[in-house]
Amino acid sequence: MVWSWTVQEQRLGEEFLEEGMVEIAEAATENGDSTSKDADSVAAGRKDWPMLYVTTILEDPYVMARGTELEGYCIDLLEKLSEMLHFKYKVGVVKDGKYGSMSTNGNWSGMIGEIVRKEADLAVAPLTITSVREDVVDFTQPFLHTGIGILLEKDLSCEDASLFHFLSPFSKEMWAGILAAYVVSSLCLFLAARVSPCEWDGNDETPFTFLNSLWFGAGALTLQGAIPRPKSLSVRIISAIWWLFSIVLLTAYVAGFSFVLESGSEQLSIQTFEDLVKQRHLEFGTMAGSSTLRYFKDSKNPIQQMVYESMNKKDTVLPKSYQEAIQLVLDSNYAFIGETVSQDLAVARHCNLVRSPEVLGARGFGIATPQGSAWTNKLSVAILKLGESGDLDYLRSKWWESSCSQDDHDKWSPLKPQALGGIFLILALGLALGMIVAVVELSKKSRRTADQEKKSCCPVFTEELSQRFRPREIKKQETAAKSKP
Repeated sequence: MVWSWTVQEQRLGEEFLEEGMVEIAEAATENGDSTSKDADSVAAGRKDWPMLYVTTILEDPYVMARGTELEGYCIDLLEKLSEMLHFKYKVGVVKDGKYGSMSTNGNWSGMIGEIVRKEADLAVAPLTITSVREDVVDFTQPFLHTGIGILLEKDLSCEDASLFHFLSPFSKEMWAGILAAYVVSSLCLFLAARVSPCEWDGNDETPFTFLNSLWFGAGALTLQGAIPRPKSLSVRIISAIWWLFSIVLLTAYVAGFSFVLESGSEQLSIQTFEDLVKQRHLEFGTMAGSSTLRYFKDSKNPIQQMVYESMNKKDTVLPKSYQEAIQLVLDSNYAFIGETVSQDLAVARHCNLVRSPEVLGARGFGIATPQGSAWTNKLSVAILKLGESGDLDYLRSKWWESSCSQDDHDKWSPLKPQALGGIFLILALGLALGMIVAVVELSKKSRRTADQEKKSCCPVFTEELSQRFRPREIKKQETAAKSKP
């Protein structure tokens, strides 16, 4: 759908506007009929406002044809800008149906070409601001921010869960923290039992050997009773703190694992562009002549260069329109690389589509004007005001409304140590308290022994402590020496 205007037609159009009539200009060309809209011709007092001719492109939800009228995000934005800056406008669809790229002979196609040739005053569309385009046209402040992502079909992009899917409720850091807490707690239990007089018999080994301490800690993690049973206050404090830690940990694990089971046994196999390049069952591409294609072409990143080389081999992976790209993803083994803001709309409209997490090349959509246009700065200020007032957010929520139900498991992620930082802190404090109490218990016993033997307390305490950590062979030799007549 295209439109073209001569000087005479422009004058006639202005006369019709002064009479308060709504004019839909249609011109037959080799590419089809044109669709245009005069938004403000019927309003009183607007006949002195300047007329601007706007080029755009049909793309849902930015601009959509509804009979002879146009609607969408860009049309609503244009209407608000018209009210703020007091201008009238006519909208026409770009003749060649392209956004705009430079050919080998230096000529520009699409909406950028129409702005360069001054066939239009504004280009209001999902038009990405790039340095190459900025050389030939002026851009306003962005009215939408986006990046480059990968759009996939869920059934083709998901793979069966691994054998160790049961570990997914906790992150790797969380599992490492749990293992460290288990070993340290068992070690503290072993040391406290050795130091505390209530757990130690000078002639026999304490029941809390290091292996028994590990077994005791494992029994608490599975909520099972374990022997030996603690007798001293210090060992009981450490045992109680470890039991509390185990209960909180198991509760968090069971809650997380229930979400994992509800979300199914599949996970997204293509998380990054590197994953996309390495796989072989999906073809991938982007829109022909788009800024996304140029981004990968000019990139110095090895992975992104591989993406471009793969896309550049076949013309079939470079769709001519966004609708064609979505249909390729739905109907074939194809992944579409494009603007994330448009992909989010596709995910909202088609519940069997999904966008991968990685996003490249943060960028924005702006309104293009001829170089040196007096409207560029005015439109930029107006767009900033619309952003500050929340109108841009309202338009985004209006036209990006999702028809898919949002399940709770979509918001779930593996539990990290920060989420249970409090219980780790309590465990550390409990272990420290238990060790302090064990030392206090040994100090009291050493003081009593020193009083009875009329010795200094420090040497007795040192002797008591060293006796508890002597190797078993030395103890047997000392016992044998004492038993000889």
